[in-house]
Amino acid sequence: MSFNLANKSFAERAQIEDEKSRLFELWQTSLGKAKGEAARLIGEKPRRKGKWAEWVRTELDGMSPPEYANMVRSEVNKLMAAAR
Repeated sequence: MSFNLANKSFAERAQIEDEKSRLFELWQTSLGKAKGEAARLIGEKPRRKGKWAEWVRTELDGMSPPEYANMVRSEVNKLMAAAR
């Protein structure tokens, strides 16, 4: 299996570029919301105590699309690392 785009057909390269554009647009339009959502999740930590991590996983699993949930997960991880 080759990951070199030069070895792909024009249609395959176009499909890859379309997906990259879609993901970039999602990132641009959703980053602020994802940061706010991550802050909300972190804000629940003192109240949820030992059940917090499980609750966050449930919240993330319920988010759609999955790429957005990954953005929120990444922001939660950044906030957790910054708090240490």
